Amino acid sequence: AFLGYGTYATAKLLRTWRPDRNLILLPAENILRILLLPVCVGLGLLSNLPFAQLGWRINSLLMPVAIQIFAGIILGCLLALVFFVSTRWLMNSAGARFYSPTLIDAIVPHNRRQLALVILAMVPIVLLEELLFRSLLVGGFAPLLPMPALLIGTGILFGVMHSPQGIWGMTGAGMAGILFGLLFLGFGSLLAPIVAHYIANIVQIGIAMHMQAVDHSVSG
Repeated sequence: AFLGYGTYATAKLLRTWRPDRNLILLPAENILRILLLPVCVGLGLLSNLPFAQLGWRINSLLMPVAIQIFAGIILGCLLALVFFVSTRWLMNSAGARFYSPTLIDAIVPHNRRQLALVILAMVPIVLLEELLFRSLLVGGFAPLLPMPALLIGTGILFGVMHSPQGIWGMTGAGMAGILFGLLFLGFGSLLAPIVAHYIANIVQIGIAMHMQAVDHSVSG
């Protein structure tokens, strides 16, 4: 409910307001995310489901862990690159009708200090979203609902959470959410989707920083 309301409020606000600071670095929102992490863990514990069901199991052997991390890195990079290329094509073809760059512009760091802080602040963001969408919703409801319905349903919800980015932003996030869910099921662990989600976000921000620098150098 908190995340849903926050998304709605952000989408509505960004229609008329341009923030003068990085939205990812707002202290109140970061404190709230950190406080919600133990809440999600507590809900998982109260469910009495096995940790394996919730994805809270990382194989103790080095190779499976390495494979999960490697798979997450590869998928995260691919998602970021595919989304960048497709978004550029869409923006060149249809302008801002289907995608709003306002949010990404509001979270792109403007110096190395901000970049380091954004990289750090992205950790609780990704952990919270993966605990909620993959662990509690996919894993937690797996005994009650068909898995295809869970994957598609959580993908749609994940897409709606990105509504400030417009229709294409929601579509891309929804598809990514389904892929993260498949990673979660395939490895039986949150590790791979956490890595993929984190890498995708960081690479997208890095690309946006580079594009802004190129635009400034051209205009300057």
